[in-house]
Amino acid sequence: MTILSKQSGETHRNENYSHRMNKTGRPVSPHVTIYQFPVAALTSICIRVTGCALTFGSAGVGAVELIAGNGAAMGLMQDIAETGPVFSSLAKFSVAFPCVYHYLGGVRHLMWDNFPDMLTNVDVAKASYVLVGSSLVASIGFVFV
Repeated sequence: MTILSKQSGETHRNENYSHRMNKTGRPVSPHVTIYQFPVAALTSICIRVTGCALTFGSAGVGAVELIAGNGAAMGLMQDIAETGPVFSSLAKFSVAFPCVYHYLGGVRHLMWDNFPDMLTNVDVAKASYVLVGSSLVASIGFVFV
């Protein structure tokens, strides 16, 4: 694609926008280093990430069981539980948080579907903070179960 631009009185061919901005020292707009994501966007991204983590985790446990069989996945989980309190607590939290967060994110979405009056900027931000806080508290609680 040929882009014509006037810089310093001369026309440049085959120069794209990013290249021109690099020469001037300006970032390509909008630049992620100057853009602050709203909390609702961050929690939405996190719901998608936890969904992917749950999918790959479930596939991994299923693959271990299919390949090794005879309760190998359960044996692996018991081996992790016996590694010590710090590592086993981190392992429990890393399983509990995506489950709780993704589930509560779905509950939040159902609330928004059934009560569209809750979809104001202020209420969405509050619901996002409640989602993160309650997910952390519940996940930490599950570590001690």
